[in-house]
Amino acid sequence: MLIVGLGNPGPAYSQTRHNIGFMVIDELCRRHSVSAVSKSSFEGELFKMGTHFLLKPMTFMNLSGRSVASVKNFYKIDDVIVIHDDLDLPFGALRLKKGGGHGGHNGLKSTDAAISPDYVRVRMGIGKPEHKSQVADYVLHPFSPDEKKQIDGWIAKAADAVELLLRLPHDAVASKCSLKALTLQ
Repeated sequence: MLIVGLGNPGPAYSQTRHNIGFMVIDELCRRHSVSAVSKSSFEGELFKMGTHFLLKPMTFMNLSGRSVASVKNFYKIDDVIVIHDDLDLPFGALRLKKGGGHGGHNGLKSTDAAISPDYVRVRMGIGKPEHKSQVADYVLHPFSPDEKKQIDGWIAKAADAVELLLRLPHDAVASKCSLKALTLQ
């Protein structure tokens, strides 16, 4: 299985809402004995976790599909999980979904175009700004101080869901691991 965390490369983006997928990949790397795979042609940071691969595309969000497709095709991987931020869910929500539309998310749009939309999505709700014109600024800014207090547990729950997806069918995991939202204090 290929497990992809969407985000943007570089320290300027490391703690932003758009990089929640990278944060979950980092947690999975921390939990498991992972080894880096040195293939620069993949345009991403690729790790081996047992028989599975973890990928952080380094192409910036809008071109994530290039990196995903190159790993998927090179290793002939059928099953893909993509972990990403989702504006349409409240902060702290966690939903699993197979297939579907991209909802305007440029990382999903790129991935859909490169490999088709038939993959499992781990949707992590980041809430949305008051005005649609603020979306780009909102996703590229760090979490608020109140959100930061909740983030480690939320990332851990998403990593737990991914680990279950490696053993159980999507439907069983989706009902077991969904979160409505986190309460901010």
